Amino acid sequence: MSAPTIGVFALQGDVREHLHVLGALGATAVPVRRAEELDRVDGLVLPGGESTTMAKLAATFELLEPLRRRVAEGMPTYGSCAGMILLADRIEDGVTGQQTVGGLDVVVRRNAFGRQVDSFEADVVFDGLEPAGPVHAVFIRAPWVEACGDGVRELAHVQGGPADGKVVAVRGGTGAHLLATSFHPELTGDLRVHGLFLQMVKERS
Repeated sequence: MSAPTIGVFALQGDVREHLHVLGALGATAVPVRRAEELDRVDGLVLPGGESTTMAKLAATFELLEPLRRRVAEGMPTYGSCAGMILLADRIEDGVTGQQTVGGLDVVVRRNAFGRQVDSFEADVVFDGLEPAGPVHAVFIRAPWVEACGDGVRELAHVQGGPADGKVVAVRGGTGAHLLATSFHPELTGDLRVHGLFLQMVKERS
């Protein structure tokens, strides 16, 4: 296929960084703020940010239901940090009434690693990346995955420390079209996670 068009949810969050990485990989990367913009993309990134604010803004801009529909229809979607929370079917420690896009059969614990001051960096082994090798992961008020349903593959875990073994990257959904990480690969210069997502988009198309 020709270069895929990848949208980045652009109502809140670290939009510019994802647009830059996707462009560097040869994708046509566009911000998405309206349902008509969502209709024109082959895949979507839900960036890091504040998950409750992102969901509220999506509802205000009449984008939440179209997002749910496209995800349910099989649109490849990648969520990082807050984006992982938005893709989760169930949230622990969420705000009362907090909404998600859903589609990923996981339980995600919001702010699992602590507050902003508890942000940290670590190398994690991430299955399925080319070339193989650890990913330097940046965790900022990050969630983790408490539990995975059938059909969800665990791709990366924290190694060492009080969070040893916690799941920080998964892939699932119908046709395995959803990818989520607790961390921010768009901040490190490592293009492999986004490269994996673009491969998912090409395979789906």
